[in-house]
Amino acid sequence: MSEILVLVEHVDGDVKKVTLELLTLARSLGEPSAVWAGPGYSDAAKAKLAEYGADKVYVAAGEEIADYVVAPKAELLAQLVSERSPAAVLVAATAEGKEIAGRLAIKTDSGVITDAVGLGEGFVADQSIFGGGVNVRSRVTKGTPIVAVRPNSTAPVATAGAGAEEKVDVAFSDAARAAKVVERVKQEKGARPELTEAAIVVSGGRGVGSGENFSIIEKLADSLGAAVGASRAATDAGWYPHQFQVGQTGKTVSPQLYIAAGISGAIQHRAGMQTSKTIVVINKDAEAPIFEIADFGVVGDLFQIVPQLTEEIEKRK
Repeated sequence: MSEILVLVEHVDGDVKKVTLELLTLARSLGEPSAVWAGPGYSDAAKAKLAEYGADKVYVAAGEEIADYVVAPKAELLAQLVSERSPAAVLVAATAEGKEIAGRLAIKTDSGVITDAVGLGEGFVADQSIFGGGVNVRSRVTKGTPIVAVRPNSTAPVATAGAGAEEKVDVAFSDAARAAKVVERVKQEKGARPELTEAAIVVSGGRGVGSGENFSIIEKLADSLGAAVGASRAATDAGWYPHQFQVGQTGKTVSPQLYIAAGISGAIQHRAGMQTSKTIVVINKDAEAPIFEIADFGVVGDLFQIVPQLTEEIEKRK
Protein backbone atom coordinates (compact mmCIF):
# COMPACT_ATOMS: atom_id res chain seq x y z
CA MET A 1 0.00 0.00 0.00
CA SER A 2 1.11 3.57 -0.68
CA GLU A 3 2.36 5.93 1.99
CA ILE A 4 0.09 8.78 3.10
CA LEU A 5 1.52 11.71 5.06
CA VAL A 6 -0.53 13.07 7.98
CA LEU A 7 0.50 16.39 9.54
CA VAL A 8 0.20 16.09 13.33
CA GLU A 9 -1.77 18.74 15.18
CA HIS A 10 -0.43 19.06 18.72
CA VAL A 11 -0.53 21.46 21.65
CA ASP A 12 2.14 21.37 24.35
CA GLY A 13 3.13 17.91 23.16
CA ASP A 14 -0.38 16.48 23.30
CA VAL A 15 -1.69 15.00 20.06
CA LYS A 16 -5.05 16.51 19.13
CA LYS A 17 -8.04 14.31 18.38
CA VAL A 18 -8.26 15.46 14.75
CA THR A 19 -4.86 13.86 14.08
CA LEU A 20 -6.18 10.50 15.29
CA GLU A 21 -9.12 10.94 12.91
CA LEU A 22 -6.75 11.64 10.01
CA LEU A 23 -4.63 8.59 10.82
CA THR A 24 -7.76 6.44 10.88
CA LEU A 25 -8.84 7.85 7.52
CA ALA A 26 -5.37 7.38 6.05
CA ARG A 27 -5.30 3.77 7.27
CA SER A 28 -8.37 3.02 5.16
CA LEU A 29 -6.57 4.26 2.05
CA GLY A 30 -2.90 3.36 2.51
CA GLU A 31 -0.05 3.34 5.02
CA PRO A 32 -0.17 6.36 7.35
CA SER A 33 3.00 8.23 8.21
CA ALA A 34 2.69 10.96 10.84
CA VAL A 35 4.70 14.16 10.41
CA TRP A 36 5.61 15.92 13.66
CA ALA A 37 6.67 19.55 13.28
CA GLY A 38 8.02 21.62 16.16
CA PRO A 39 8.93 21.03 19.81
CA GLY A 40 7.11 18.79 22.29
CA TYR A 41 7.75 15.38 20.75
CA SER A 42 7.95 12.59 23.33
CA ASP A 43 7.69 8.83 23.76
CA ALA A 44 4.06 9.34 24.83
CA ALA A 45 3.28 11.22 21.61
CA LYS A 46 4.99 8.52 19.54
CA ALA A 47 2.98 5.83 21.34
CA LYS A 48 -0.29 7.66 20.71
CA LEU A 49 0.45 8.05 16.99
CA ALA A 50 1.44 4.39 16.67
CA GLU A 51 -1.68 3.33 18.58
CA TYR A 52 -3.85 4.92 15.88
CA GLY A 53 -2.02 3.48 12.92
CA ALA A 54 1.13 5.47 12.16
CA ASP A 55 3.61 3.11 10.51
CA LYS A 56 6.26 5.84 10.49
CA VAL A 57 6.72 9.04 12.44
CA TYR A 58 8.79 11.71 10.70
CA VAL A 59 10.11 14.05 13.38
CA ALA A 60 11.31 17.61 12.79
CA ALA A 61 11.32 18.75 16.39
CA GLY A 62 13.39 21.92 16.08
CA GLU A 63 12.31 24.94 18.14
CA GLU A 64 12.76 27.06 15.01
CA ILE A 65 9.59 25.66 13.43
CA ALA A 66 7.48 27.15 16.22
CA ASP A 67 9.25 30.52 15.97
CA TYR A 68 7.76 31.28 12.58
CA VAL A 69 4.28 31.29 11.04
CA VAL A 70 3.09 28.31 8.93
CA ALA A 71 5.73 28.51 6.14
CA PRO A 72 8.28 26.14 7.79
CA LYS A 73 5.67 23.38 8.09
CA ALA A 74 4.82 23.76 4.41
CA GLU A 75 8.52 23.49 3.51
CA LEU A 76 8.92 20.41 5.71
CA LEU A 77 6.01 18.68 3.98
CA ALA A 78 7.27 19.76 0.55
CA GLN A 79 10.65 18.15 1.29
CA LEU A 80 8.98 14.91 2.37
CA VAL A 81 6.76 14.89 -0.72
CA SER A 82 9.85 15.29 -2.89
CA GLU A 83 11.83 12.58 -1.08
CA ARG A 84 9.08 10.03 -0.35
CA SER A 85 6.56 10.51 -3.18
CA PRO A 86 3.52 9.79 -0.99
CA ALA A 87 0.12 8.93 -2.43
CA ALA A 88 -1.42 11.92 -0.62
CA VAL A 89 -1.00 14.44 2.19
CA LEU A 90 -3.74 14.90 4.79
CA VAL A 91 -4.02 17.92 7.10
CA ALA A 92 -6.73 19.17 9.42
CA ALA A 93 -9.09 21.75 7.91
CA THR A 94 -8.23 24.33 10.55
CA ALA A 95 -7.25 27.90 9.70
CA GLU A 96 -3.57 26.96 9.94
CA GLY A 97 -4.01 23.60 8.24
CA LYS A 98 -5.73 25.09 5.21
CA GLU A 99 -2.99 27.70 4.80
CA ILE A 100 -0.33 25.01 4.98
CA ALA A 101 -2.26 22.98 2.39
CA GLY A 102 -2.39 25.94 0.00
CA ARG A 103 1.31 26.72 0.38
CA LEU A 104 2.22 23.05 -0.06
CA ALA A 105 0.14 22.83 -3.24
CA ILE A 106 2.10 25.72 -4.76
CA LYS A 107 5.46 24.26 -3.72
CA THR A 108 4.69 20.82 -5.14
CA ASP A 109 2.65 21.94 -8.16
CA SER A 110 -0.27 19.86 -6.89
CA GLY A 111 -4.01 20.12 -6.53
CA VAL A 112 -5.59 20.85 -3.15
CA ILE A 113 -9.03 20.10 -1.67
CA THR A 114 -10.21 21.88 1.48
CA ASP A 115 -13.03 21.23 3.93
CA ALA A 116 -13.47 17.60 2.91
CA VAL A 117 -16.02 15.74 5.04
CA GLY A 118 -15.23 12.33 3.56
CA LEU A 119 -12.48 10.66 1.54
CA GLY A 120 -12.80 7.46 -0.45
CA GLU A 121 -10.95 5.23 -2.88
CA GLY A 122 -8.84 7.17 -5.36
CA PHE A 123 -8.79 10.07 -2.87
CA VAL A 124 -12.20 11.24 -4.02
CA ALA A 125 -13.39 13.77 -1.45
CA ASP A 126 -16.90 14.68 -0.34
CA GLN A 127 -17.39 18.43 0.09
CA SER A 128 -20.14 20.84 1.02
CA ILE A 129 -19.64 24.01 -1.07
CA PHE A 130 -21.28 27.33 -2.03
CA GLY A 131 -22.24 28.12 1.53
CA GLY A 132 -23.41 24.58 2.13
CA GLY A 133 -25.88 24.73 -0.76
CA VAL A 134 -24.26 22.02 -2.88
CA ASN A 135 -22.64 18.67 -2.04
CA VAL A 136 -19.98 17.54 -4.49
CA ARG A 137 -17.34 14.85 -4.96
CA SER A 138 -13.90 16.12 -5.96
CA ARG A 139 -10.58 14.61 -6.96
CA VAL A 140 -7.14 16.13 -7.47
CA THR A 141 -5.97 15.64 -11.05
CA LYS A 142 -2.44 17.01 -10.80
CA GLY A 143 0.51 16.17 -8.60
CA THR A 144 0.14 14.79 -5.07
CA PRO A 145 -3.40 15.07 -3.65
CA ILE A 146 -3.38 17.46 -0.70
CA VAL A 147 -6.59 17.22 1.32
CA ALA A 148 -7.69 19.30 4.32
CA VAL A 149 -10.29 17.29 6.24
CA ARG A 150 -12.78 18.78 8.67
CA PRO A 151 -12.55 17.65 12.30
CA ASN A 152 -15.15 15.05 13.32
CA SER A 153 -15.48 13.73 9.77
CA THR A 154 -14.10 10.33 10.82
CA ALA A 155 -14.40 8.50 14.12
CA PRO A 156 -10.88 7.69 15.41
CA VAL A 157 -10.24 3.95 15.67
CA ALA A 158 -7.16 2.51 17.35
CA THR A 159 -5.27 0.23 14.96
CA ALA A 160 -1.67 -0.41 15.95
CA GLY A 161 1.04 0.75 13.58
CA ALA A 162 4.80 0.20 13.73
CA GLY A 163 5.53 3.80 14.70
CA ALA A 164 9.06 3.65 13.27
CA GLU A 165 10.71 6.97 14.08
CA GLU A 166 12.75 8.88 11.54
CA LYS A 167 14.42 12.23 12.16
CA VAL A 168 14.08 14.84 9.43
CA ASP A 169 16.47 17.75 8.92
CA VAL A 170 15.18 20.74 6.98
CA ALA A 171 17.08 23.85 5.89
CA PHE A 172 14.38 26.51 5.87
CA SER A 173 14.49 29.29 3.30
CA ASP A 174 14.69 32.98 4.13
CA ALA A 175 11.11 33.31 2.87
CA ALA A 176 9.93 30.85 5.52
CA ARG A 177 11.43 33.15 8.16
CA ALA A 178 9.75 36.27 6.84
CA ALA A 179 6.97 36.28 9.46
CA LYS A 180 8.10 35.57 13.02
CA VAL A 181 5.99 34.84 16.06
CA VAL A 182 6.89 37.48 18.66
CA GLU A 183 4.39 36.66 21.40
CA ARG A 184 1.97 33.93 22.41
CA VAL A 185 -0.97 34.51 24.71
CA LYS A 186 -2.51 31.35 26.10
CA GLN A 187 -6.28 31.41 26.09
CA GLU A 188 -7.86 30.12 29.26
CA LYS A 189 -9.55 26.82 28.54
CA GLY A 190 -12.82 25.96 30.20
CA ALA A 191 -14.19 22.56 31.04
CA ARG A 192 -16.12 22.29 27.77
CA PRO A 193 -14.52 20.78 24.64
CA GLU A 194 -13.17 23.00 21.87
CA LEU A 195 -15.97 24.00 19.51
CA THR A 196 -14.58 22.71 16.22
CA GLU A 197 -13.50 19.38 17.72
CA ALA A 198 -16.51 18.64 19.93
CA ALA A 199 -18.54 15.50 19.25
CA ILE A 200 -21.68 17.33 20.45
CA VAL A 201 -22.53 21.02 19.99
CA VAL A 202 -25.48 22.90 21.48
CA SER A 203 -26.10 26.28 19.84
CA GLY A 204 -28.43 29.14 20.65
CA GLY A 205 -29.73 31.87 18.38
CA ARG A 206 -31.92 34.95 18.28
CA GLY A 207 -34.73 33.03 19.97
CA VAL A 208 -32.71 32.79 23.19
CA GLY A 209 -33.51 36.45 23.72
CA SER A 210 -30.57 37.66 25.84
CA GLY A 211 -27.11 36.87 27.12
CA GLU A 212 -28.50 35.87 30.51
CA ASN A 213 -30.79 33.33 28.87
CA PHE A 214 -27.80 31.55 27.32
CA SER A 215 -27.39 29.88 30.70
CA ILE A 216 -30.04 27.32 29.71
CA ILE A 217 -28.06 26.53 26.54
CA GLU A 218 -24.92 26.10 28.66
CA LYS A 219 -26.70 23.82 31.14
CA LEU A 220 -27.90 21.54 28.34
CA ALA A 221 -24.40 21.50 26.84
CA ASP A 222 -22.82 20.65 30.18
CA SER A 223 -25.28 17.80 30.76
CA LEU A 224 -24.14 16.30 27.43
CA GLY A 225 -20.44 17.11 27.76
CA ALA A 226 -20.87 19.34 24.72
CA ALA A 227 -19.45 22.58 23.37
CA VAL A 228 -21.59 25.73 23.18
CA GLY A 229 -22.14 27.54 19.89
CA ALA A 230 -24.12 30.59 18.81
CA SER A 231 -25.61 32.04 15.66
CA ARG A 232 -24.34 35.28 14.17
CA ALA A 233 -27.47 37.09 15.35
CA ALA A 234 -26.69 36.09 18.93
CA THR A 235 -23.03 37.08 18.79
CA ASP A 236 -23.72 40.37 16.97
CA ALA A 237 -26.22 41.21 19.71
CA GLY A 238 -23.47 40.68 22.28
CA TRP A 239 -25.23 37.76 23.93
CA TYR A 240 -22.31 35.37 23.45
CA PRO A 241 -18.60 35.83 22.52
CA HIS A 242 -17.80 35.92 18.81
CA GLN A 243 -15.30 33.06 19.06
CA PHE A 244 -18.28 30.74 19.54
CA GLN A 245 -20.08 31.81 16.37
CA VAL A 246 -21.01 28.93 14.08
CA GLY A 247 -21.47 29.80 10.42
CA GLN A 248 -19.88 30.91 7.19
CA THR A 249 -18.17 33.89 8.85
CA GLY A 250 -17.59 31.99 12.10
CA LYS A 251 -16.49 28.43 12.76
CA THR A 252 -17.42 25.34 10.79
CA VAL A 253 -18.39 22.29 12.83
CA SER A 254 -19.23 18.68 11.96
CA PRO A 255 -20.13 17.02 15.27
CA GLN A 256 -21.92 13.73 15.73
CA LEU A 257 -24.83 15.66 17.26
CA TYR A 258 -25.80 19.31 16.70
CA ILE A 259 -28.67 20.82 18.71
CA ALA A 260 -29.95 24.19 17.46
CA ALA A 261 -32.25 26.08 19.84
CA GLY A 262 -33.93 29.29 18.73
CA ILE A 263 -32.01 29.42 15.44
CA SER A 264 -34.03 30.15 12.29
CA GLY A 265 -31.45 28.64 9.95
CA ALA A 266 -30.20 31.40 7.67
CA ILE A 267 -27.89 30.06 4.96
CA GLN A 268 -24.94 31.72 6.71
CA HIS A 269 -25.46 29.54 9.78
CA ARG A 270 -26.34 26.38 7.88
CA ALA A 271 -23.07 26.61 5.95
CA GLY A 272 -21.20 26.15 9.21
CA MET A 273 -23.07 23.14 10.61
CA GLN A 274 -25.11 21.23 8.07
CA THR A 275 -22.52 18.47 7.66
CA SER A 276 -23.23 17.45 11.27
CA LYS A 277 -24.14 13.76 11.48
CA THR A 278 -27.41 14.29 13.41
CA ILE A 279 -29.21 17.64 13.66
CA VAL A 280 -31.87 18.34 16.29
CA VAL A 281 -33.86 21.58 16.02
CA ILE A 282 -35.93 23.33 18.69
CA ASN A 283 -37.90 26.31 17.38
CA LYS A 284 -41.39 27.70 17.93
CA ASP A 285 -41.67 28.64 14.23
CA ALA A 286 -42.65 25.52 12.31
CA GLU A 287 -41.70 27.28 9.05
CA ALA A 288 -38.11 28.05 10.14
CA PRO A 289 -35.70 27.10 7.31
CA ILE A 290 -33.50 25.08 9.65
CA PHE A 291 -36.18 22.37 9.84
CA GLU A 292 -35.35 21.58 6.20
CA ILE A 293 -32.04 20.00 7.26
CA ALA A 294 -33.14 18.64 10.65
CA ASP A 295 -33.08 14.94 11.42
CA PHE A 296 -35.34 15.57 14.41
CA GLY A 297 -37.38 18.69 15.10
CA VAL A 298 -39.42 20.01 18.01
CA VAL A 299 -41.86 22.85 17.40
CA GLY A 300 -42.24 24.68 20.69
CA ASP A 301 -40.89 27.17 23.19
CA LEU A 302 -37.21 26.51 23.88
CA PHE A 303 -37.61 27.93 27.40
CA GLN A 304 -39.89 25.00 28.19
CA ILE A 305 -38.26 22.30 26.09
CA VAL A 306 -34.55 22.86 26.79
CA PRO A 307 -34.83 22.74 30.62
CA GLN A 308 -37.01 19.60 30.38
CA LEU A 309 -34.47 18.00 28.05
CA THR A 310 -31.62 18.90 30.43
CA GLU A 311 -33.52 17.47 33.39
CA GLU A 312 -34.25 14.21 31.56
CA ILE A 313 -30.61 13.81 30.54
CA GLU A 314 -29.46 14.38 34.11
CA LYS A 315 -31.89 11.69 35.33
CA ARG A 316 -30.38 9.14 32.94
CA LYS A 317 -26.77 9.67 33.92
